[in-house]
Amino acid sequence: MTAATFRNRVSITIADGIADVRMTRADKRNALDNDMFAGLAEAGEWLKTAPGVRVAVLSGEGASFCAGLDLGTMTQLAGGGDGAERRDGNPGEMQEGRITHLGQQVCWVWQEVPVPVIAAVHGHALGGGIQLALGADIRFVHPDTKMSVRETFWGLVPDMTGTFMIAQLVGADIAKELVFTARIFDGREAKALGLATHLSDNPYDDAKALAAEIAQRSPDAVRAAKALMNGLFNQGAGAQFAAERAGIGSLIGRPNQREAVMSYFEQRPANFVEPQ
Repeated sequence: MTAATFRNRVSITIADGIADVRMTRADKRNALDNDMFAGLAEAGEWLKTAPGVRVAVLSGEGASFCAGLDLGTMTQLAGGGDGAERRDGNPGEMQEGRITHLGQQVCWVWQEVPVPVIAAVHGHALGGGIQLALGADIRFVHPDTKMSVRETFWGLVPDMTGTFMIAQLVGADIAKELVFTARIFDGREAKALGLATHLSDNPYDDAKALAAEIAQRSPDAVRAAKALMNGLFNQGAGAQFAAERAGIGSLIGRPNQREAVMSYFEQRPANFVEPQ
């Protein structure tokens, strides 16, 4: 068995051809702080060349898959900061030679991993959490999972590859409605909409069972099949990721974005100004 850990946030164990990738910040519902951003990206990069891997299962320890951006970062946004207390792990940092910044790479790296990646989703998958789940090739989702494309609630836009990935899975009108409203929906609705591949009362166990089945197939054929289908579905990704970065760059730290955060923490109705 091979094992590795990344930033004290992500662990990987490899056995029988299956890489078990786990977010380990259970006390914070695996919320995304700088170390989680860096740890997930580093784990995916490591997995690309790890020997003996035929399939990966991505999950979160504890009560949730991933509750989205850490609330401490939201507090920084309310104060007008950029949400990055240090450069190392800053989700807005561009990665040299890539089409993504770090926040996007956290999700996109699972498309770049040459073997299939199966997400086991439970508890919460909000904001960055749902975008992370959408980065996987296949998703097992518990029916009671609380899910949301949450960014507009905070005065932002999805900027972790979410606009690109969700558009592949649902129609334009559904994608817009989920993004515009930032409403919370459950795993059952996610399955009906096409965001969940399978509903499961035991997402992790079912993901591992499917992974074991895939691991029995020719590893060359499975890798070639993922590359072929990604070539079909992932055209235009770079341009859309650049548009995401531009979109959030025009919003972060602006008065209405700060008001969205402040009104939440102060438990009052938001008082937005009209766009100029």
